[in-house]
Amino acid sequence: MTAVGGSGARDEPSPAGRRAPLQLRVGGASREELHTRLAKLGIQLNDGARTLLEDSCFDTRAPETLEVVQRSLQQLGLASGGTLPQITAAARAQGLAPLPPDAGPYLRLAITDQGQAPDSILSAGRAPTGAVHVHSVPLRADHDYPKGFYLRVVDGVTWLRAFRCDDEYVWPADAVLALRAPEGGGVPASSDREAVPEC
Repeated sequence: MTAVGGSGARDEPSPAGRRAPLQLRVGGASREELHTRLAKLGIQLNDGARTLLEDSCFDTRAPETLEVVQRSLQQLGLASGGTLPQITAAARAQGLAPLPPDAGPYLRLAITDQGQAPDSILSAGRAPTGAVHVHSVPLRADHDYPKGFYLRVVDGVTWLRAFRCDDEYVWPADAVLALRAPEGGGVPASSDREAVPEC
């Protein structure tokens, strides 16, 4: 099964190794507008990302501004790695929640200086190096359908890619996730709605 992980981001790490939160505006653009904006920046898509962008989740909706943070599994307390259910539970324990399913393209557009991946392998049935996974609620229970997006830069090419995995796949401890931070110091409301993707 293919999964995602790695490192790279827009903001410089803090002394504790955590990157500063990013204010991200999600929604408000049509599917066609997103494709145009991605293409204008030379961002490449794999077939899985194209499939996700065709989902009804990407029908135009009212925009919202979210606070996004990046955490490795290690930082979430999963020193030996973890499965998606374990990742979601560990994130919730820190007051973090999945991002909306349509956040991936907006995050890709916002992060313009992600570091180069240390290798050029695009698909190897494991978490790719140098990637940031956009942790979101899967749009479908089918494990053959793309689970979500990840961001990666390979050989100077900026990618918005999608991945597939099941709930048994163990992600490595150095895999990095983009997560929704709490608003006003509380647990994000979406953390209580994980079974129902909303856009």
